[in-house]
Amino acid sequence: MITIAKNIERLSDRLRLLERQYERSSASVKLLAVSKRHPVESIIAAHEAGIVDFGENYLQEALDKIQHFSSMQLNWHFIGPIQSNKTKAIAENFHWVHSIDRFKIAQRLSDQRESSTAKLNVCVQIKLSDETNKFGVELSKAEALCDSVDALPNLKLRGLMAIPAALPDLESQRRTFRVLAQEYARLKPRYAQFDTLSMGMSNDLEAAIAEGSTLIRVGTAIFGPRS
Repeated sequence: MITIAKNIERLSDRLRLLERQYERSSASVKLLAVSKRHPVESIIAAHEAGIVDFGENYLQEALDKIQHFSSMQLNWHFIGPIQSNKTKAIAENFHWVHSIDRFKIAQRLSDQRESSTAKLNVCVQIKLSDETNKFGVELSKAEALCDSVDALPNLKLRGLMAIPAALPDLESQRRTFRVLAQEYARLKPRYAQFDTLSMGMSNDLEAAIAEGSTLIRVGTAIFGPRS
């Protein structure tokens, strides 16, 4: 039986191989384990295999897990779309938010983040396709949103994120990711803490690494299919 630990070992080996293949610096690509709809036992197994960063989409499920693991040094990333009535709980419980797509949400997160705690790390989510189920700010409006987010006192703007439409081959995936990578490179000199290009998942991580991703969000390749 393939274990979560073995999956992580294989995935880590593949990331290091792809870094060399595409002339990336060693360990320049970090791994975010997407644990949504996976039980706490799977998170324990992943943590025992060295994972400390976990991504969640569904707030109540995530809050239950955060409470369960409150005594452990884990980093919790919110990676799903955010409704206004969920911002307080997210601001109070997460270390990262990857899905900022409008200023109203960013401002609420900043207002509801305790100034006595560390700033909330955030990425602005860019929409790269016309699919109605994809979220994000339009590319042409990304700079203005980043400027506004960067000015908020309790947020730390770390970079950009995208979830593009599924594409069938490496080259078409690379072309899509290249759009985001070029925007990231253009904006990076503007912001002091801008160091994260969050793109790539189980089915397109090679293309993402080839185009400069610094953080891969992987669920199925670590935990297996979701229930």
